[in-house]
Amino acid sequence: MQRADLTTAARLLAQQWTTLRTWLGLLLDDADDDGLWALPHSPSALPGLTVSELVAHLGRAMDALAVTRPAEPGTVPLTLAEYLGTYPERATEIAQVTREIAAEISDAPLPAVDAMAAAAFARLAELGPDDLVVQARRAPITLSDMVVSRLIELVVHGDDLARSVPPRPGEHAVDPEALQFVAESLLAIVVTRGGWSLELVDPLLWVRLATGRVPYDVDQLAVALRPRFTSDSVPDLGRMLPLL
Repeated sequence: MQRADLTTAARLLAQQWTTLRTWLGLLLDDADDDGLWALPHSPSALPGLTVSELVAHLGRAMDALAVTRPAEPGTVPLTLAEYLGTYPERATEIAQVTREIAAEISDAPLPAVDAMAAAAFARLAELGPDDLVVQARRAPITLSDMVVSRLIELVVHGDDLARSVPPRPGEHAVDPEALQFVAESLLAIVVTRGGWSLELVDPLLWVRLATGRVPYDVDQLAVALRPRFTSDSVPDLGRMLPLL
């Protein structure tokens, strides 16, 4: 799988953060005093988490970049696919930490998340522009792949939030270019593992299928993807999905 260019990944991370944060600001600014607090604590589209906890998780996702440091010389990094593969075993821990953060920042959630995002971008500026191997919380990974993993978090959870509280016309929680990039990155993992030649048709549907946001269905998969060559067909990816 071709690795992402650090400059492109960093640009899209900033782009997606701006899009998502702008929407969150509009969402909360439009609520009255009662709605402001009722909305964040309402159930989200992601089972087990409230909207406020999802917002807190955005900060946690960016904080993971803020705490990275250069790895020891000679350290072999995980691939993006391997790094994403560490998520399931820590799902319970991640959910618990997310709830704790949400409780800690409940008085001012957006300023707190803003601070975590600012620290992440500052750390990225310090570590770049070379694509070095960094030590993340879970494992060593290249800086570019770490940034892509953060972009995946913001796109996937931005969509989770949009499904929880649908944006009004003209408002967006997910940047289209960032969505396309994330969809291609997740498809590249599948293609590398199976050797198929596949193309995106519906990036958002594919991201939702690839991350388990919608139940796996071969008919839906055929809507999201198509074979690059007309003589081929879309493979059954039921045993491979979700990727995270």
